[in-house]
Amino acid sequence: MTADAPVPDPLLLLPLRQRILEQHLGVRALHLHRTGHEELSHRFVEDTAENVYSVSKTVTALAIGIAIDEGLLGLDDLVAGHLAAPAGGYGSGVEQIRIRHLLSMTTTSPVLGFEDSERDSEDLTSLILGTDLRGEPGTAWEYSNGSIFLLSRLLTEVTGQTMRDWLMPRLFLPLGILNPQWHTTRDGHTWGATGLHLKSGQLARIGRLLLDRGAHEGTQLVPASWIDALHAEEIWVATGDPEPESARYGFGVWDCTTPGAWRADGAYGQFLLVLPEQQAVLTVTSHLEGRGGAVILAAIREELLPLL
Repeated sequence: MTADAPVPDPLLLLPLRQRILEQHLGVRALHLHRTGHEELSHRFVEDTAENVYSVSKTVTALAIGIAIDEGLLGLDDLVAGHLAAPAGGYGSGVEQIRIRHLLSMTTTSPVLGFEDSERDSEDLTSLILGTDLRGEPGTAWEYSNGSIFLLSRLLTEVTGQTMRDWLMPRLFLPLGILNPQWHTTRDGHTWGATGLHLKSGQLARIGRLLLDRGAHEGTQLVPASWIDALHAEEIWVATGDPEPESARYGFGVWDCTTPGAWRADGAYGQFLLVLPEQQAVLTVTSHLEGRGGAVILAAIREELLPLL
């Protein structure tokens, strides 16, 4: 093999695997899919179903795209048009929130769903809807579990099912994910923002679905136009985060410094890194504490991408 010869597929993950071990990056599994190539994977630990954290948000965004395609929801629907006012009425500005504001985390609601008092609320929906906004929807970005949870609530309102159950025949079962567990709120609603538990191989199927613009084995599970919309240039919102890998947020996904790349991203290093220019997607599951996931992304960018 000469210096200019392509690296054989079975060796592609070796430099990244070495760096993961040397820098103690906490990665549990890698799955690389490239169009026209054999799947590559490596597990550092046993493959068990784990919380994919905020990659759940991307799955919720897929659910909304399916619902829009079925005519159940519209991107510019007002949330108040589907969810009734709580006993004390809507908070100031809440009636201006549209579905697109929930997807992009630009509602300006102060109920972010991170505090124990919020997560343990007997009725998180009413808490969000009844709280005054900080500003006009669409004018400011703030990372929010509450916004994504409301998307799950909207789906339940229009379908009569939890989002997890509604997605079973539409997304999970076609992908061979037979019984996914997804955390619920105290009143039984799918959390949406976090809490989906999958094995790394199952998560990789969702990653491939993103790369293939919503298609799986010849069946269009999610409209291709919706996959495109998640990361369309006009959708990106500046977050103000000084970390370059976290500078722009779309509809449930993040922009990347690698040209053309975008990703689903969960705490402790869960990634679905979509690389359209390389016709590839890399799925990563990890448990990295004390450092941001950007160190894993840097390792991927420096050790794997030059080989693709």
